[in-house]
Amino acid sequence: MKLVEVNEENWMEAAMLSVGEEQQDFLDRPIGIIARGYVYRDSRAKVLGIAHEGQMIGLALVKDMDEEPACYDLQQFMIDRNFQNQGWGTEALEMILSELSGEGKYDCVEVCVDKRDDAALRVYEKAGFTDTGYIDEDAPDCLNLMYFFQK
Repeated sequence: MKLVEVNEENWMEAAMLSVGEEQQDFLDRPIGIIARGYVYRDSRAKVLGIAHEGQMIGLALVKDMDEEPACYDLQQFMIDRNFQNQGWGTEALEMILSELSGEGKYDCVEVCVDKRDDAALRVYEKAGFTDTGYIDEDAPDCLNLMYFFQK
């Protein structure tokens, strides 16, 4: 598995990804994730494709968040429904965290996860994210999770 930049050559493959019906309320559609990457370009947004054996199996959006707490903001993270429950999400998340740690701009990563999204919560908790207890008034149904890089 590897992370690839979503670009003009592969964006249509990324746009074809999908999640199961039970997850559609929790994630933007892939084309929306790609669009967010453009909108947040001034925040160094990166849309990352998750590829396995040359096939796009997932998508993530990471951007800088300079307001407190200054950190990487993992806005979207998805694995295509045909590749879920096989460990790909956990492995891809570990790769994303490793890449961000190596970049070294911030010492942590934040993600907001809907309280009802048990599958996503399990993946983030397994990776070492912890609940900050902060509730965003714009997203009161979401848990704010934080991951701190090892020093």
